[in-house]
Amino acid sequence: MKVIFLKDVKGKAKKGDVKNVPDGYARNYLLKNNLAEEATSGNMKALEAKKQKADQLEQQEKEDAINLKDKLAEIAVELEAKSGDNGRLFGSITSKQISEALKKQFGHKIDKRKIELDEPIRSLGYTTIPVKLHPEVSGSIKVHVSEK
Repeated sequence: MKVIFLKDVKGKAKKGDVKNVPDGYARNYLLKNNLAEEATSGNMKALEAKKQKADQLEQQEKEDAINLKDKLAEIAVELEAKSGDNGRLFGSITSKQISEALKKQFGHKIDKRKIELDEPIRSLGYTTIPVKLHPEVSGSIKVHVSEK
């Protein structure tokens, strides 16, 4: 019996795959537990429509990430921190602080986990930090740390 998998089934298929499986396995396990549905012509058309919709959504997300990358290249996030001699900070600037300042100053919401800060900023001045906006799109943010 030919079925369309609705969920991942370990050792068999991923969600959205169309495969031939034994009739008993399909009826007694896959269909009963809503893990798959029979691959009728109507279901196949619905699956194709879902795939096209997902592709369009993915393309839109990529375009949005490219636009955000261009906007981020033009701005500099301003942060203030207490520092001692030689421009060393008493604390450090983390990706969370950068994310919050970016949202507050410019309205761009970027998750702190997407800001690829190898180690916290511990000195005054300008720093360029890479940001992963999309699996295929990376940008950078300029951060200016000044004395409080």
